[in-house]
Amino acid sequence: MIGFLTLHAPLWPVLLPILGAGLTTCFWKQRRAQRIVNAIFIALLLAASVLLLVAVQQQGVLAIRFGGWDATFGVVFVADALSAAMVAITGILAAAVMIFGVADIRRREEQAGFYPLLLGMLAGVNGAFLTGDIFNLYVWFEVMLITAMGLLSIGRNRARLDATVRYAVLNLFSTLLFLTGVALLYGATGTLNMADLARVLPETEPSINLTLSALLLLCGFGIKAGYFPLFFWLPASYHTASITVSAIFAGLLTKVGVYACFRIFTLIFSVEDSGIREIVAVLAAGTMLFGVFGAAVQWDVRRILSFHIVSQIGYMLLGLAISTQAALAGAIFYIIHHIIVKANLFLLAGAIHRASGTFDLRKSGGLMYRNPLLAALFLVPALSLAGLPPLSGFWAKFLVIDASFRASEYWLAGLALFVGLLTLYSMTKIWMEAFWKKPVLPRREARPVPLPMLLAIATLGALTLVIGFMPQPLIQFSQAAAAALLEPTAYVSAVLTPDPILEARP
Repeated sequence: MIGFLTLHAPLWPVLLPILGAGLTTCFWKQRRAQRIVNAIFIALLLAASVLLLVAVQQQGVLAIRFGGWDATFGVVFVADALSAAMVAITGILAAAVMIFGVADIRRREEQAGFYPLLLGMLAGVNGAFLTGDIFNLYVWFEVMLITAMGLLSIGRNRARLDATVRYAVLNLFSTLLFLTGVALLYGATGTLNMADLARVLPETEPSINLTLSALLLLCGFGIKAGYFPLFFWLPASYHTASITVSAIFAGLLTKVGVYACFRIFTLIFSVEDSGIREIVAVLAAGTMLFGVFGAAVQWDVRRILSFHIVSQIGYMLLGLAISTQAALAGAIFYIIHHIIVKANLFLLAGAIHRASGTFDLRKSGGLMYRNPLLAALFLVPALSLAGLPPLSGFWAKFLVIDASFRASEYWLAGLALFVGLLTLYSMTKIWMEAFWKKPVLPRREARPVPLPMLLAIATLGALTLVIGFMPQPLIQFSQAAAAALLEPTAYVSAVLTPDPILEARP
């Protein structure tokens, strides 16, 4: 049984949430049954994601070809170190946020289809991480987009509907760019399988179509990831959703775009050979700078955190711009750290609202004295996001900035340090306004923070501390994942070998 589960390990993180979404839909009018089914499938997803990570660590790259089709024609899932890590952190985050959601998800959200949409979105996210076909990457992006729009619009108030329209329009535009880039790539190579593209492209004559394809894919993924200058949809939409939804969005959705960029611009295109290194560097600098400046002028804690999603994405893009093994390893470490910390900060925003009665920092205050546990829990991810030692954010920033100095990209390294200081300013602003100053609203506006909320926040905070105090295992893992990105022989071999690792037949 264990062998069967391990053999099919790349399948379960996608199949389980799809089954869960279908089953929760069958219990449409039975909210309690939906909650139970959702909890079961989230737990199974967590177990399956950990199983996949362990299997990849033990056996190397795993590939599964459906229906016995040749990989260049059929659907293929591929799990290497990077994709397995992304799937594992997705499972961890989903479990933590659902614990928080026990006290946050409202009845009308459950009646509107929260659980089927959530599980459908998780299937789309994991499908994007595991697909080995660039067209199917588009398919999973669309699954993720449609379900995310459903989650965003559940409240049906004016602000959420407006945010949904913004989110949909710009992401559909990015999809158009993505598909156009894929069409040009297929016209030049005759294949859509990513491993096959890695084999064929070095033998393909350089052309304007290939260059244009690379630029269109960069722009398409960049919009989904929140790169400068088309990131304004993100802070205009994320803060309107419920905290449970915002935390999932903040942790995962932009990272799918980042992952796609890393996969495409290491496996298929080269940042250096395609001539877009300078473009990527400017995008990274602009993303860091405009994101952190946008956060500095906000007073709504959710909008501050939304802008900081943008600025932190810039650090990840910085690793791709340099594209050395050290830089990519730092970016991978940064992605994993940021998923945990950013989701946790959004959960803390919900707890702050619960404890003070408002998201507006100008109307908040006094939480240091009324809820010292919440204050302590806030400090861990806040200081980690700012990059203070010995928390996980320090090591993430250190690895990326050190790689920038080694590559003689001094201006990018200096800018990253400057953005780190401004990030500390924003976190200090939240601390001073929400926790340290005297309360502004009457005490009756405050409510106790439920235990499930504190438990979810403490769990993610503990992960941040573990990574911070014991960074070496994750650093070594990130270095190995980066080396595999730069030398994808094992990935290509696992997919294209005549005797595949796994064939899934009807």
